[in-house]
Amino acid sequence: MTDAFVSSAKAAALAARMAGLGIREADLVEKFVLGSGRGGQKINKTSSCVYLRHVPSGIEVKCQRSRSRELNRFLARREIAERFAERVRGEKTRRRQEAEKIRRQKRRRSRRQKALMLADKKHRAAKKDARRPVAPNGE
Repeated sequence: MTDAFVSSAKAAALAARMAGLGIREADLVEKFVLGSGRGGQKINKTSSCVYLRHVPSGIEVKCQRSRSRELNRFLARREIAERFAERVRGEKTRRRQEAEKIRRQKRRRSRRQKALMLADKKHRAAKKDARRPVAPNGE
């Protein structure tokens, strides 16, 4: 599975991770599909899009991040391993952690939090007002 795009060290690390998770190559169904989207005539003529399915768990991945079939094969296997680890072992993937972070940021503040935030803002504004130079003639 190594190509000019994927180093042998990365391929070996992925193979070790898949073996550690219990994902065997024999359990994977791999198909190559015609690409679509941006990339011009080349992407529409070649079957560089990789469809990968892990039969025992039913996890499906479709990968078309690059024009290289080999790189897409590597990326699809990495995605399968990530999803499998998330589902079976309950590990939180980087993508899910980022989504949770955004969800927390968008969450509405409670009334108490909002009141404390506004009080802090007023306090800072008062400190800044105290720093202003005194205007002559009492203006």
